[in-house]
Amino acid sequence: MDVNKQIVRATWIGIIANIFLTVLKGVFGFLANSKALLADALHSASDIVGSIVILFGVKVAVKPPDEEHPYGHGKAETIASIIVAFLLILVGVEISISAVKSIISGEVVIPKPTALVIIVISIVIKEALFQYKYRLGKRVNSIALVSEAWHHRSDAFSSIAALIGIAASIIGNRFDIGFLVYSDAIASIAVAFIVIKMGYSLAKESSVVMMEQVLDPTHVAQFEATIYQNPNVRKVDRIYARTHGRYVVLDVRLSVDANLTVEQGHTITKEVKHALIEAHPDVHDAIIHLNPYHETI
Repeated sequence: MDVNKQIVRATWIGIIANIFLTVLKGVFGFLANSKALLADALHSASDIVGSIVILFGVKVAVKPPDEEHPYGHGKAETIASIIVAFLLILVGVEISISAVKSIISGEVVIPKPTALVIIVISIVIKEALFQYKYRLGKRVNSIALVSEAWHHRSDAFSSIAALIGIAASIIGNRFDIGFLVYSDAIASIAVAFIVIKMGYSLAKESSVVMMEQVLDPTHVAQFEATIYQNPNVRKVDRIYARTHGRYVVLDVRLSVDANLTVEQGHTITKEVKHALIEAHPDVHDAIIHLNPYHETI
């Protein structure tokens, strides 16, 4: 199956699952009087919006290069990832504000045991989604899909925090342990912290791609080895490898025999570019400049 179709299918699976979980956690969070479960429902709802953003990013990213975007539209996925990251941070702040207000006001609402069952279901589904999307995202080199996978993992972690908080609140109420009755609200703050931290990590990772940070020397060495397979290349003077969304663009300077004709030099650049793209699936384009090579005595 085409890579983009795999990404779109995985994203739609996530959207459907999140709609189910948002409704499930929202309804039972209300019926079970659980702030932590309601906070978790809000987190799942943010996943839906995030997935829709990812779909848009992937759709734009696959567009071919044009006059205004000669390097293609690969960064659309990265932009989508940044939007998802800031959405996570916004949701986390909103959840924490609501929880703090609840604690300050002294409002104590003991959740019902039903909330525990819903949370366990959520954890299982979210972890399954994380494993599926993370593995696929790494395989097809999609930063947007990987970021969405981590969004699911953050939801699973937040559900675990909610599970602990709800259970502690129920235990505190049953055995008359005063401080434990606030555990449900405290758990929603823990959920908020997890969500904010995950959003920050995703924003930091995506910003590296947006700033076009060059790849590490180990990665670049693979490209250099491929170039030297061409017998006409005397020296690789410089290689800049920068990320552009899910793919890489190379800027290469080579030294070749100074006595070659322009046509021969042009042929060499085509051969090197073709070899790089064929040997490295992540290489989308290579801009090659030739320098004259003179023997030194």
